[in-house]
Amino acid sequence: METVLLSRIQFGLTTAFHILFPTLTIGLAIFLVVVELMWLRTRDELYYRMYRFWVKIFAIHFAVGVVTGITLEFEFGTNFAVFSQTVANVIAPMLAFEGMTAFFLEAGFLGIMLFGWNRVPPTLHFISTCLVGLGASFSAFWIMAANAWMQTPAGFENVDGVFMLTSWRDAIFNPAFPTHLGHMLLASYETSAFAIAGISAYFLLKKRNPHFFKRSLAIALIMAAAVAPLQVIMGDLKGQSVAKHQPTKLAAIEAHWETNTDGPADFIAFAIPDNANEENRFEIRIPYMLSLLITHSLDGQIKGLKEFSPDERPNVLVNFWTFRIMVAIGFLFFGIMIWAAILWRRGRLFDTPLFLKILVAVQPLGFVATILGWVTAEMGRQPWIVYGWMRTSEGASPIAAGNVVWSLIMFGLFFGLIGAAYFYYTLKTLQKGPDFESPIPHVQMGTKAGGHHLAARRD
Repeated sequence: METVLLSRIQFGLTTAFHILFPTLTIGLAIFLVVVELMWLRTRDELYYRMYRFWVKIFAIHFAVGVVTGITLEFEFGTNFAVFSQTVANVIAPMLAFEGMTAFFLEAGFLGIMLFGWNRVPPTLHFISTCLVGLGASFSAFWIMAANAWMQTPAGFENVDGVFMLTSWRDAIFNPAFPTHLGHMLLASYETSAFAIAGISAYFLLKKRNPHFFKRSLAIALIMAAAVAPLQVIMGDLKGQSVAKHQPTKLAAIEAHWETNTDGPADFIAFAIPDNANEENRFEIRIPYMLSLLITHSLDGQIKGLKEFSPDERPNVLVNFWTFRIMVAIGFLFFGIMIWAAILWRRGRLFDTPLFLKILVAVQPLGFVATILGWVTAEMGRQPWIVYGWMRTSEGASPIAAGNVVWSLIMFGLFFGLIGAAYFYYTLKTLQKGPDFESPIPHVQMGTKAGGHHLAARRD
């Protein structure tokens, strides 16, 4: 069990570190598509400068994401070799498709995005940006398909202990997949929007290139305004899917111990779940709310954890709080967008210091929510590595715990080095700011371009 626990810790830390980077690149790719489209439609030089500034941040995150992602895939073989052998017929092709349809697409056109100005026609450059953005979304598609299959396995049969594929359609589009993918994509868009907004707000407070960063902030807030309410809706759909297909996970998330046979299920707003004694301490209840949220009725029945064997229950304390913090961040973002709409209506969106300071403060919270979402999804599936079919302890590699300790230490040093380099180059790029000196591409310019160029320089 020491080997299993250490392997889970190593895989979990690697995943948490890696997910930070594709989360931003998925959303930032969409932002760049919008910015370049505006550049082509208006020939406003400010959009060109904006693209050149943010694509540098995209490139840094893409590079680090590739390095950490390759490391993560190796851990399937080093830490969970038995699992990899058992499910290879299902999972391996999905990971291979992710490389062929997503990574190759991104890597193939990234060079044109970064260095193709004045070397290819503007339309081809825009197509390259779109294809890189499409590749980022393809990556999420296949990774979410593989992970969702582990949550709600389908389209296979167990033949002598080996999972044999029977239907690609059922395996990929398994019950958890639609909400799994939708929740992750929206999380990426929302996280990226608030990251861009937070950086832009910081420079506005510093009064550096205000015209430039007002435009960046405006686009980011429009993107966040569109995504924030959708994420609330998707979260509701996700909860209903979990209730139907993973009732133990739902019960753990809600610290719901007893099945409500004689009345509605209450929502536990606050508690300290006690796994050993099967109870909650210091709990604060909201009557009827859990039944209303999950079943959309006032008397809907929710299975309690006591309906399941103790060795099939996930850790209630971890799942209860990771889920609630994640949801709280989501509603915080939604509230900030309501505030932004009010300020915009009053014409004070860019000159309210408190609002800008709040945007700076909440900038990292999207990444925190994404990590907590992954913790909830993965910890909530325990003790299963393939829900209902294969336990995590059965899928771990039969190696000595000391080997995992050694690799865990090396990975910690490696990620520390990568993280330090990432922060150095990202902060250096941000500190340098947008480039107003380099020549613009050889396209016919409208009257707005020169004016904005001079305005940006004067600011």
